[in-house]
Amino acid sequence: MPAKDQPAPDTAATRWSSGLPSARALVLAWAALLVLLASAAAMAWLDPPQVTPAPVAVAEIPPVPPPPAPAPPAPDAAAPAAAAAPAATPSSEPAPAPAETAPAVTGPARPPGPPGPPAGPRPPPPAGQQVAAAPAARATPAWVRFQRPFDANDRRPRIAVVIGELGMATQRTEETLRTMPGPVTLVFSPYANRLEDWVEAARRDGHEVLLGLPMEPTNFPATDPGPQTLLTSLTPQQNLERLDWVVGRVEGVVGVASQEGSRFAATPEALRPILAAINARGLMILDTRATPRSVIPRVASEIGVPRAINDRTIDVEATRGAIDARLAEIERIAREGGVAVAMGSPYPVTLERLAVWLPTLQEKGLALVPLTAVANRQRDR
Repeated sequence: MPAKDQPAPDTAATRWSSGLPSARALVLAWAALLVLLASAAAMAWLDPPQVTPAPVAVAEIPPVPPPPAPAPPAPDAAAPAAAAAPAATPSSEPAPAPAETAPAVTGPARPPGPPGPPAGPRPPPPAGQQVAAAPAARATPAWVRFQRPFDANDRRPRIAVVIGELGMATQRTEETLRTMPGPVTLVFSPYANRLEDWVEAARRDGHEVLLGLPMEPTNFPATDPGPQTLLTSLTPQQNLERLDWVVGRVEGVVGVASQEGSRFAATPEALRPILAAINARGLMILDTRATPRSVIPRVASEIGVPRAINDRTIDVEATRGAIDARLAEIERIAREGGVAVAMGSPYPVTLERLAVWLPTLQEKGLALVPLTAVANRQRDR
C-alpha cells in the first residue's frame, strides 16, 4: 500500500529554499537602486548643474554733486579798459584745491537732496592753506593830500615864507589873503572865529594852511596862549585831548605850528606823545623856534614826523630896514643849505616888504615854495 504524502519538515533550509525566488528579486531590486544612486552621484560630481543666483537688490547711492563754480567778478569802472587788454597768462603752478571728504553712506539709499546754493565766491581754503591777506594800503597823509603842487625836479634853492597869527584880526587876515601869492603858507589861530571860512578862502587862493598849536611858555601864566595850551603840568592824556580839540577844528590843513612853547618845546617827555599823535594824524609840524633849546626837530625825526624849522623871524624889529636885512639872510641860508624858512606876522610893514621882495626871487635863481616842499630838508638843531 503506497505511503501517504507527508508534509515537508519546517526547517530553515526548507523555508529559505521555498522563498528563494522572491528574496533574489528583492536583492536585485536594491542592487539596481544602489547602482542608479551611485550613477546619479557620479554625474552630479562630474557635471554640476548651473545655478542662477537670485537677483539681489542693491541700493543706489546718489552721486555727490561737484562744488559750485565761482561766480564771475563784479564789473567795475575799469572793465572796458580791461576788456581791450590781452588776457593775463594763467600761472603755471595750480592753486591748491581744498580737501573734500566723501560723506559716509549707511542704511538704505535716500532720494537726492535739494539743489545746492547758487554759484558764488569760492569758500576760503581749509586751515593750513589759508593765505594771509595783504595789508591794506595806507591812506595818503593829510600833509600830502592837502599840499600845494610843486615841481620836485626844480633844483633851485627853496625858500618857504610863512605868515602866522591869522584869523584873530579880520582886516589883517583879509589883507594877507589879498596881497600874498599862493606859495606863501598861512597859519591860523585855532581860536579864530569863522575859522572854516578863512581856511576855505586860503585854500581856494592856493595857500597851504597850518593851525597854531598853543604851547606853554617859560613865563606862563603871565603869557597865556589860551585855554587849550599844552602844559608840562598836565598828564599826557590831558594834553592829547587839547591837541584833539585844536586839530579837530577844521579840515584841509597840512599840519600845525608851535605857538609860544619856550618851555613845552624844550621838554622831550611832554613833547613825545604829542608828536606821536600828530604823526598818527598824517600831519607835519613847523617849529617856530620860540626857544633855541627846542627839541621838536630831534624828537620829530626820531618818531618820523615830517617837520620844518623856522630859520628867521623877519619882523622881530618891524621896520623896513630890519625886515629887508632879515630877508637878505634868508637868501644866504637858502643858497648855502638849499632851503630856508622865513616867518612873519601880518603887520602892514611886513606885508609891504614881502610884496616888494617876493617877485625878485625868480631873477635871483631862487624858488618860492610851499612849506611842504621843504619838509625834512633841514638839519636837526
